[in-house]
Amino acid sequence: MIKSLLAAAALTTAMAASALAADMGPAIVFDIGGKFDKSFNESMFNGAEKFKKETGKSYAEFEIANEAQREQAIRNFADKGYSPIIAAGFAQAEAVTKVAKDYPDLKFAIIDMVVEPKNTESIVFKEHEGSYLVGVLAALASKTGKVGFVGGMDIPLIHKFACGYVQGVKATKKDGTVFQNMTGDTGAAWNDPVKGGEITKGQIAKGADVVYAAAGATGIGVLQAAADAGKLSIGVDANQNYLHPGKVLTSMVKHVDVAVYNIMKNGNDKFEPGIHALGLAEGGVDYAMDDNNKSLVTDDMKKAVEAAKADIIAGKTKIHDYMEDNKCPVE
Repeated sequence: MIKSLLAAAALTTAMAASALAADMGPAIVFDIGGKFDKSFNESMFNGAEKFKKETGKSYAEFEIANEAQREQAIRNFADKGYSPIIAAGFAQAEAVTKVAKDYPDLKFAIIDMVVEPKNTESIVFKEHEGSYLVGVLAALASKTGKVGFVGGMDIPLIHKFACGYVQGVKATKKDGTVFQNMTGDTGAAWNDPVKGGEITKGQIAKGADVVYAAAGATGIGVLQAAADAGKLSIGVDANQNYLHPGKVLTSMVKHVDVAVYNIMKNGNDKFEPGIHALGLAEGGVDYAMDDNNKSLVTDDMKKAVEAAKADIIAGKTKIHDYMEDNKCPVE
């Protein structure tokens, strides 16, 4: 009897949320590191702000402070009838899956992960393609033939970045050396710029003169340490060239801002459930060029990386995706 009452109550709540969805609009749940992490979360924030500015419509938001808040935040928005609800990052997959199943008439989206419910949109990126390009530039810019990679949490997704980067370096300079380190194995690895800086100093001490960071807010420490040492760095997710003008070689840009903007703009009526994989051909990833790094990339370097980009888009060059088999063909 109690179970029946609870089930009925849950159904009533879900139906009420569905009825309110058209009025409440979209919501976004940022992950650990916050919306001003100058990386992944902030790029999502920029997409949401573009939606707000262009449409004049508002959106709700919440910044996760700890892992327990993920499901709480998503469920709270669903209870109130927000839709679509967008979650930042792979770590929110379980929470999105649970809540989406409880609210089948609402729409949900997750960036950087694939989930199963039919009322969800899963946006993933071909980070290995973009990382290959910045690997090409790193190899061409390096004077020592030694470059570095600092990842955030030690998970397959970040190894995907690393593997693409190594492939780009090795394709350009066969005898090049790539030092690789991950920051940690918990969520704290995304928000530890001090440790990121320490790892970078260690790689520089071994000869690295270009270091690529794929570590969320931790990457801020990587870029700072490289700049302080007079070495080059490579940013990630958002265009981070501006953080240290003339010191950041380029950034591997993931257009999560565009993904968020499109989801919010499409709303419930034009929502596109399913998996959407965005690479170079789809404009989902790229390397960044602007006034802050133009002096670092010569014409020959630009020609080389553009040629590599064209070959990947045309299918002439196949970049191995680490997540296909959890292996990298080159190290």
